[in-house]
Amino acid sequence: MPDNTTSDIAVLGENQYGKAEVRLVRIERETPRHEITDFNVSSQLRGDLDAIHTDGDNAHCVATDSQKNTVYSLARDGVGTPEEFALRLGEHFTSSYDWISGGRWEIEKYSWVRIPTGAGEHDHSFVRSGTEVRTAVVQRDGDDVFVVAGLQDLTVLKSTASEFVGFTRDKYTTLAEATDRILATDVKARWRYTRSDLDFDAVFDDVRRLMLEQFATQHSYALQQTLYQMGIAVLEAHPEIAEIKFSMPNKHHFLVDLSPFGQDNPNVVFFAADRPYGLIEATVQRKDATPEPRAWASVTGFC
Repeated sequence: MPDNTTSDIAVLGENQYGKAEVRLVRIERETPRHEITDFNVSSQLRGDLDAIHTDGDNAHCVATDSQKNTVYSLARDGVGTPEEFALRLGEHFTSSYDWISGGRWEIEKYSWVRIPTGAGEHDHSFVRSGTEVRTAVVQRDGDDVFVVAGLQDLTVLKSTASEFVGFTRDKYTTLAEATDRILATDVKARWRYTRSDLDFDAVFDDVRRLMLEQFATQHSYALQQTLYQMGIAVLEAHPEIAEIKFSMPNKHHFLVDLSPFGQDNPNVVFFAADRPYGLIEATVQRKDATPEPRAWASVTGFC
């Protein structure tokens, strides 16, 4: 056993460990028409783990390789939604080891759609559907369980019904006001549920629908205002959601000056700039919501 490492100035603070990004694909083969579920799973444990760090005593160390294998073993009997599978993992680890009091289980879900053929959608051939990713984070602290769902890389664009005027001007301002501009962003959002007995697929689908509908139909005076309207729509429709956080870059499209070529540009030709970009982040929450920082522990930034 290594010697205990002590310090006059340092002590161990909050900690967690586990196996990150376990790639899991499960095929449902009960019928000739197969179903595919594609997850990226991360498991991190918390509890009575100090001696692993301070003494090199691994008696309470559930190896990260064991956590990986647990993911695959539990998947044998089905996975369900990302939220349901993360909840199962949390229940397994906290009930199997007395010294594991909590943890964090995060899942990304990648979408596949059936390949169309002359005879219709193929039964067992698929193509990846865009870059959008569904996410879920489950955290446990003793008997308390927190579920945060979300999505990222949902790329949207509206070609009109967007403007940006009236902003502060000073000696550093070169941006021209725009009364009719392209508005584009990659939506990253996470929302916290107040309970876990939900049809997670149905709620996710409706939250996504509401966000897209608000983006499309609301006249935008700024990306900040659009974000806020998206959040309000979600909270008004879903009382089981306490708050929703957004991180949305402004994917700028600048009008190209065609005058050197003797041409005008009536708002039809643009340069799509990938950087630098505005980054708009905010939380939209219920007025009576009780803050729950444990649900957001180790969730990077706003999302």
